[in-house]
Amino acid sequence: MAPDIAETFKAATGLEVEIVNHATNEEIMGKLMASQGAGYDVVFVSSPFAEILNKQGLLAPIDHAAVPNIANLYPEAAALAYDPGATFAVPYAWGTTGLCYRSDLVEGTPDSWSALLQPADALKGKVTMLATDRWLMAAGLLAQGSSVNEADQAKIDAARDLLIEAKKSLLAYDDTTFYAKLVSGEASLVHAWDGWCNYGIAENADIRFAVPKEGSDLWVDTMVVMANGENRENAMKFLNFILDAGNHAWAAQNILYKVPNKAAMESLDPALLEQFPNMAITPAELAGYELMRDLGDAQPAFSRAVSEIKAAN
Repeated sequence: MAPDIAETFKAATGLEVEIVNHATNEEIMGKLMASQGAGYDVVFVSSPFAEILNKQGLLAPIDHAAVPNIANLYPEAAALAYDPGATFAVPYAWGTTGLCYRSDLVEGTPDSWSALLQPADALKGKVTMLATDRWLMAAGLLAQGSSVNEADQAKIDAARDLLIEAKKSLLAYDDTTFYAKLVSGEASLVHAWDGWCNYGIAENADIRFAVPKEGSDLWVDTMVVMANGENRENAMKFLNFILDAGNHAWAAQNILYKVPNKAAMESLDPALLEQFPNMAITPAELAGYELMRDLGDAQPAFSRAVSEIKAAN
């Protein structure tokens, strides 16, 4: 979000807010579980983690009357399967995952997960994959026609085996600098979130983004209000402030991620969408991808599979 968000929020409401940053969902989840959410009012987490927090009874219901700007959400964003009606989580950003590549270094358009997992000889050692459990496994699962939320042990094992074999062709697992590797030419094809691919496109117009023909995931980053927070009324005011079309548009313009705010997206300069084509992926298209969900009892199997992949030679 905007670096001056605390100042602009105070100017608009007279309220002070303290911003505490976390690097990963897992990091903040550990703190929230330990404190039962005490000490935090609004938390930004990805949707599977919002589901977990809600199941644990740690979230306050979203007071729509106190958050009138929630009406700015696309209908698809207000009807996500993990929380129809946005009752406990408000979508902040959303997108998908796919293949980010140097069109001047890759022959044709890579249109399948197999381009990543079974690369052409010219691409071996020039490919990176995301290391985070859910997205690493998703590539293997989608490649074999399984769900990104797969619970069947045999299918998880099959994806694990496919990913262990794919590891032999990788340059690296990389969640943060993969786009820089594309820009430098160290990598030619990378597994990427759409918004992060845009960071590469901003530096090299030969970089492209493609969603594989087998489909992909729909990820959603959300804002939630903690039930044990001390400032619930003011927390709702903060959500409403973020959902203001101008404030929410800042995220799309500056972090180059799609936001689920219709008014915000419609205010964007068309030139931005031309420069970064995946910014123009429609809500209907996003809704056609498979929503990342809480894995529940299948989570240990996923985590074990990832551990085995990373330990393999």
